[in-house]
Amino acid sequence: MTTAQVVRLASQDPLGSESFQSALRLAAEHADDVDVRSRFPSEAIDALRSAGAFSWFVPRACGGDAVSFEVLADATFELSRRCASTGMIFAMHQIQVASIARHRGSSFWFENYLQRLTREQRLIASATSEVGVGGNLRKSIAAIEPASDSPGAVRFEKDASTISYGAQADDLLSTVRRSPTAEPGDQVLVLTHLSDMNVKQISEWNTLGMRGTCSPGFKVSATCDPEQILPAPFATIAAETMVPFSHLLWANVWLGVSTDAFDRAQNFVRSQARQNPGTTPPAALRLAEMSVQIAECRAMLRAATQEYVTLAEGEGRSVLSTMGYGVRINNLKIAASETAVEVCHGALRVCGFLGYKNGGPFSVGRHLRDAHSAPLMIANDRLHATNAAMLLVHRDVR
Repeated sequence: MTTAQVVRLASQDPLGSESFQSALRLAAEHADDVDVRSRFPSEAIDALRSAGAFSWFVPRACGGDAVSFEVLADATFELSRRCASTGMIFAMHQIQVASIARHRGSSFWFENYLQRLTREQRLIASATSEVGVGGNLRKSIAAIEPASDSPGAVRFEKDASTISYGAQADDLLSTVRRSPTAEPGDQVLVLTHLSDMNVKQISEWNTLGMRGTCSPGFKVSATCDPEQILPAPFATIAAETMVPFSHLLWANVWLGVSTDAFDRAQNFVRSQARQNPGTTPPAALRLAEMSVQIAECRAMLRAATQEYVTLAEGEGRSVLSTMGYGVRINNLKIAASETAVEVCHGALRVCGFLGYKNGGPFSVGRHLRDAHSAPLMIANDRLHATNAAMLLVHRDVR
């Protein structure tokens, strides 16, 4: 029996397990160093692997824990309170796992893969970005084509503008066109093992925030079996799983970041109050305003999570492909990402120079820089434009 299996059997509460609590401690301990050195958070990720966390969403039939979406969301939030990069890597991996687990159909190959993922705690990265498509998730240039030097096999080559933790992952889930003659939006997802691929880094990752996600661009090419293509069209996977999982889990990342920034600001105000007993520090008013923003974001996220779980696990899955739901889930992403920036900026104003300095209990510079990535990941301007087009023909009264 593997260590991960022992951990899963020993704890009915994966978030309360000592192994996951160890991951939280390591994420917090190394967060500043991960940020300063723009390095992969290997300590926390190794601890998550030891906790069996990479297969939490894998169905029990494939050896996983079949945890609920709410557990993934809570884990993402708690990790991100300590280190946003660690939380984001965890979230991105779970998005890929869910895409496979929920859309593998009767594929024997993918069932075996999920069993292998559970045994080995493999880390999956995503190549959905591509040079030349302007950040549009639903369009691809790269295409699946027959492999001329390997009868029965297929191949693809893709210039991905970013692949988060691409140099540290075990496997890659890529969007490509179904064939060389397919339309840009006629896409499929293909899973390949990075050890079997040709991979060339084509850009550097030296960014304002989210530095530990290590997300440069890569040129990748692979030859694989046709069985490694998920049977469901990417349009279905995106609508039912990838987009809502992304928006909901990313929102938990940003809520985690802004919550920790708020906590630091609250501790700063309390320290001021202790120095002047019987008085309310002026910054307490701004802190109260921030608490409203945090509460509103948390309530909005909780409601969106409940709606998604109800639809995804019931007979209403078709609703996930409607314009109305698309507008609502896009609105969640826009609101959560903008709130994170506002709260972190508010925390900086509360803490003043002690918040501006790097290091120390009141420092929020890392939080603010990480939060500024939120409106850029699937750019809010693009989502506003998408919503505008949908609202021309759809009236959402919810």
